[in-house]
Amino acid sequence: MPRKPAHIGLPTREQVLDFIQQSGQPAGKREIARAFGLSGHEKILLKALLKDMADEGLIDSSPGRTFHKAGGVPKVTVLRVVAVEDGAVAVPDNWQGEGPPPKLRVMEKGRRSALALNDRILARTEERGQGHVAHLMKKLQRSADLLLGVVHQEGERHWLRPVDKRERRELPISDLGDAQVGDLVLCEPSGRPPRVSARVDAILGDPFAPRSFSLIAIHKHGLPHEFGDETIAEARHVSDLPRGENREDLRHLPIVAIDPADARDHDDAIWAQAREDGGWDATVAIADVSYYVRPISHLDREARRRGNSVYFPDRVVPMLPHELSSDICSLKEGEDRAALACHLEVAKDGTLKSWRFTRAVIRVAANIAYEDAQAAYDASRDERTEVSSSPCSMPEIEGLVSSALVETALKPLWGCWSALLAARNRREPLELDLPERQVVLDEKGRIASVAPRERLDAHRLVEDFMIAANVAAAKALEYKKAPVMYRVHEAPGREKLTALKDYLATFDLEFALGQVIKPATFNRIIERVGESEARPEIMEQLLRTQTQARYSPDNLGHFGLSLGSYGHFTSPIRRYADLLVHRSLVSAYRLGEGGLPADDAERFTEIGESISQLERRAMEAERETIDRYVAAYLADHVGELVDCRITGVQPFGFFATVDGLGGDGLVLAKELGNEYFRYDEASRSLIGEDSEETYRVGQRLKLRLAEANPVSGGLRFELPEGRYAMPPRRDRVRKPPMGKRGRPANIRHQGRGPR
Repeated sequence: MPRKPAHIGLPTREQVLDFIQQSGQPAGKREIARAFGLSGHEKILLKALLKDMADEGLIDSSPGRTFHKAGGVPKVTVLRVVAVEDGAVAVPDNWQGEGPPPKLRVMEKGRRSALALNDRILARTEERGQGHVAHLMKKLQRSADLLLGVVHQEGERHWLRPVDKRERRELPISDLGDAQVGDLVLCEPSGRPPRVSARVDAILGDPFAPRSFSLIAIHKHGLPHEFGDETIAEARHVSDLPRGENREDLRHLPIVAIDPADARDHDDAIWAQAREDGGWDATVAIADVSYYVRPISHLDREARRRGNSVYFPDRVVPMLPHELSSDICSLKEGEDRAALACHLEVAKDGTLKSWRFTRAVIRVAANIAYEDAQAAYDASRDERTEVSSSPCSMPEIEGLVSSALVETALKPLWGCWSALLAARNRREPLELDLPERQVVLDEKGRIASVAPRERLDAHRLVEDFMIAANVAAAKALEYKKAPVMYRVHEAPGREKLTALKDYLATFDLEFALGQVIKPATFNRIIERVGESEARPEIMEQLLRTQTQARYSPDNLGHFGLSLGSYGHFTSPIRRYADLLVHRSLVSAYRLGEGGLPADDAERFTEIGESISQLERRAMEAERETIDRYVAAYLADHVGELVDCRITGVQPFGFFATVDGLGGDGLVLAKELGNEYFRYDEASRSLIGEDSEETYRVGQRLKLRLAEANPVSGGLRFELPEGRYAMPPRRDRVRKPPMGKRGRPANIRHQGRGPR
């Protein structure tokens, strides 16, 4: 049993300071009381003494309610590395003392420093001579709450104005570094509420330069965008590996890769040939990434950490280094490439009769843009016509796609696709025609145009070949009883369906909750809507009704595609899920090295959740960047009237988007006029209490563009002179229940002040 400390009595100020400085561990009130044998009332007196000493500037408090000599460094504290050239040197991460923060030499084990500039560490400190040294205890992760913003100045102080339009607070900047007013910077918050400040961690440059928009998303969402030296070295090493033996030689096939004109990587190529029985033989060849990216390697760890490539208008943040993603694994015209080939036998009616998987070597006959493939095929169907339905006639197309390749490659592909399309139509997958925005940049990186991306038959053709290969991969692994990372898309839940029923009722559209819900159920709704003005609005609501697709080892089917078994196999350069499916196929078919480790198979649930989250992060980053480009494109039109459509209504106002461009902007309910507007949830409308003027989702109107902020991507609209509200629709708008004094119950009032 430890001996009880002798009772010494309440210590003097000098005794407290001596104990704090000589203690080998952090000293708080408890440790001081124990050292001097204090109890009862003496502990209360000690607390008052320590407060007096702090007020007199003799001691400072440290995290964890410990104390250190004023102007000194706590015994255990968080430091930030500020130099690494001749050994690491660090300063206190949150210095509150007078004068510049003290610099501490960090004592590390081993000859070579493992610390980098701006690393944060937990360290035990001690005085040596006239200074301090720090003994590394633990390397800390950098703050997950890095803030991105623009530096501005008010008086003598600098402030960080965040770029996130949802973040309204501004923080004082405690360490400006070399940043200047107007710079886009990445800051690390320090301190505790309410005394939170920001330290500039990185300077990103001019926030209004077009190429900064993707940088904003990269740093805001913490996207890993640089590869370490070890990863790059490994990528260069594996790029020189021989392709391996026992590969099926498919270099004689006129196989083609059809991709976007601005594609940065080419991971799939397709070929088809008619069979005598009216069916088709087809091959979908996918870059054999699993051969180069082996489990537990630096490349594998980095790919799993990223989860997927992220695509911006001006750049791509790849899952794999350039040496792989756009070189040795990219299926380039005329180059021999290692591939994992999915061989399909497609019946005359488009069903898959059989499949097999091999490792192969291929030589792509041509990399063709979607538009060129479509134009070449269209022109070939009627060479007698001087100008076909495509923009180019056959003679003009020959410079892009040779006549021989049209005959040997494109025509058979379209023939096989006609069978796959027939099978798809019988399946009746969900068909939501929601256009994708395409940002076109000029040579200086400025926005040349923002417009909906055209969708051609060539896009649908490639998509259906990829779906067929993905189905074959999932079914092949099921047959082999091997692990599958499924692409899961579950049917909508009852809560969302109930909300959809109430919503459709405002358009006099019936929706029965008791029916069996299939993708075709939603397609019938779209058919009933026809080409009415409400069509885009209703399709967006149908999209919001769907669940979000994800990755899982549990086969819950793919509702949207109306498929029972579905996995991702066709894009291993840019999706980690596809790489896992490749590895499982390599193991199941005994195709050589690079198979799936048993440990990964057991962790498929955890890995699936992780890469699903990373996918959502990438989608949000891509969407926000497009919004910033749209805001930059519209910045020259501030003050003008623009054609808009209301996309959302809330009690505080409504959101609108610019027709044909996108980008969301807010109109506050208090700015709608000199009356109160009540919110009707069923019809998603704001209704004037006196005039019954109505603003509802889907309504088209002209609004004045009041603000376009390229940094945040936010727009703000105002009503032009005059009123553009819809007339009341008593047959479609449900009146809310009335409460006391004749007011609508449970409805927030908006307009002139509180009621």
